[in-house]
Amino acid sequence: MQIQMTLNQKKITAEIEADTLLLDFVRDHGCLSVKRGCETANCGLCTVLLDGVPVLSCSTLAARATGHHVQTLEGLQAEAEEFVGFIADQGAEQCGFCNPGFVMNTIALLRENPTPTDDEIRAYLAGNLCRCSGYDGQLRGIRAYLDWKEAQAK
Repeated sequence: MQIQMTLNQKKITAEIEADTLLLDFVRDHGCLSVKRGCETANCGLCTVLLDGVPVLSCSTLAARATGHHVQTLEGLQAEAEEFVGFIADQGAEQCGFCNPGFVMNTIALLRENPTPTDDEIRAYLAGNLCRCSGYDGQLRGIRAYLDWKEAQAK
């Protein structure tokens, strides 16, 4: 079957099998930040934005993205660069494997709610699995970024 989508601002038309996962499709198109982790939609490593909404690409058929905009970390580098250093400063990227999923969900969170509370941050990032840091570093990093951003606005 033929699908068309915009992947990181680039229009793509491709022939796929009906059961092709969005995860495999974006990786086949060079988006290697999207990772295969649990394959049960429980870890968040495969998070992409579908029309700006985070979805787990391991449980989304590529055909579902037909006519839509898909963004991966490769297409959001400028937006991510603003806050990833704050997360790294908190020691929250020990192995780095979970970072793309956390970054994608943080981007979606901050687009939806630019001034989240700590509980709102925890709730939004709850679907991301990190075996190294225990999530506190990510929360501290996001909070430090938001505090810095607020100070810049003054």
